[in-house]
Amino acid sequence: MTVTQKIILYVNPDRDVGFKVSGRVSDMLRSMDTEYEICAYPEQLREILAETSMVSMVITFGGDGTLLHCARAISGLDIPILGVNLGNKGFIAELESDELELVHAALEGHYTLQRRMMLDVSVVRDGKPIYTDFALNDVVVSGLARVIEIDLFGDGRNIMTFSGDGLIISTPTGSTAYSMAAGGPIVEPDAENIIITPICPHVLWAKPYVLAPQRVVTVDMHRLGEKQAYLSSDGSDSFRLVSNDVVIVKKSDLTTSLVRLADRSFYEKVSEKLGEKQ
Repeated sequence: MTVTQKIILYVNPDRDVGFKVSGRVSDMLRSMDTEYEICAYPEQLREILAETSMVSMVITFGGDGTLLHCARAISGLDIPILGVNLGNKGFIAELESDELELVHAALEGHYTLQRRMMLDVSVVRDGKPIYTDFALNDVVVSGLARVIEIDLFGDGRNIMTFSGDGLIISTPTGSTAYSMAAGGPIVEPDAENIIITPICPHVLWAKPYVLAPQRVVTVDMHRLGEKQAYLSSDGSDSFRLVSNDVVIVKKSDLTTSLVRLADRSFYEKVSEKLGEKQ
């Protein structure tokens, strides 16, 4: 008996206006007699996944944020994601809108998979874990329009203590996102490292760090006082931190599988996205 596989087209309607780009892929799927569904919100994606276990790939249409939302929705299911960039930079997405002919090769199985490292994050309050989440890009601790004091540790040893707007803890995938904008290093996305980038530190010596993947990073908020600070994973809804909270970040057992098709290196992509040609 032949098992029918399903492709999900996950579309950001603000980017793919009128579903014009995803519509071209829909036509391709119909011509190949391939079963597919289109959805536009994480809730719809989760509903589809709850109804079938035969999803062989999710194709996203939007910016990197769209792909991040998808990765969060399918976490733990080991479903490959093929990103079509309709955003501004699009470091995570594999294809641009003028490369849709390569989707056909992916549908025929002519692709490689790249497994991207993710992070687990938890918040401990009064000795008890009260919040958990995960991230493909980054975990951000930030003040609310005020400078906050941060004590940062790796495996229990102090890395730095500084005041500033906050701190970014990113994966190599997230090194080209907020971390890069804050002055952090660009790291090959298939590497496994934990990248620490202070946000607008008020001391000259507070610099980015690239840590080994086995490190357990803790952020002690005991200096917060009455100031407000928030935790966010991959730009998701913020979690309010209070004084004496401890944020713990470590490498996750989860990974995100990304489809690789285009014949260009990461270095070429960085040059294209950040070079003079816009």
